[in-house]
Amino acid sequence: MSEPTPPTRRRRGVYLLPNLFTTAALFAGFYAITAAFNQRYELAAVSIFVAMILDGMDGRVARLTNTQSAFGAEYDSLSDMLSFGAAPALVIYVWSLAGYGKLGWMAAFVHCAGGALRLARFNTQIGTADKRYFQGLPSPAAAAILAGFIWVCEEYGFAGGNVGYVSLGLSVATGLLMVSNFRYYSFKELDLKGRVPFLWAILVMLGFAVLFTNPPVFLFTLFSVYAISGPVVTLAMLRRRRSERKL
Repeated sequence: MSEPTPPTRRRRGVYLLPNLFTTAALFAGFYAITAAFNQRYELAAVSIFVAMILDGMDGRVARLTNTQSAFGAEYDSLSDMLSFGAAPALVIYVWSLAGYGKLGWMAAFVHCAGGALRLARFNTQIGTADKRYFQGLPSPAAAAILAGFIWVCEEYGFAGGNVGYVSLGLSVATGLLMVSNFRYYSFKELDLKGRVPFLWAILVMLGFAVLFTNPPVFLFTLFSVYAISGPVVTLAMLRRRRSERKL
């Protein structure tokens, strides 16, 4: 009589490739904070944008290699909290808001807390929310607004203390937009593999030309327009629903 085969043990561990990108994004966010403490504000702003690129790659790499995991999703959220919640808040506080006392750190905290609440709400709505839209401004876009503003000011020689009121307004606005109910287009339905009109190729070429001509102004303008698009899209949808009810 043959002996029963022992049950196979489930291998423990994590997928290395996607988590490498997440770790790199986490490092970029942490480096942004250290650069700000060393008064290298332009480098701090650029590091936040680098974290955005790496954060966008880890999920795509996980899907392409079929290495999605619950650990990876939780790790990505923690990385996002540092890179797009704490890092932009601390960088803009050191750069511009420290001289405003309690008002300054409260404004920075609004952005940080908004990022935490935005990520927590996003994680609880996975699988139930409409994939075409985000509820509230995504935290990477909110971080890009603060980082882009710092980068533009550093590029054109505006000291952080001279634009403190603008920094206060942006910090509070981004924090509140992240926890708002405004709907933002997610771009998840874009078919990058399908054919598009030739005009799109020209527009993409022009976009890259403008980006490399003046990256800080282009990025700050782009994400500011995206932030404004949420209230515009939401109000347009509400008006359409009201008109349909009247009919």
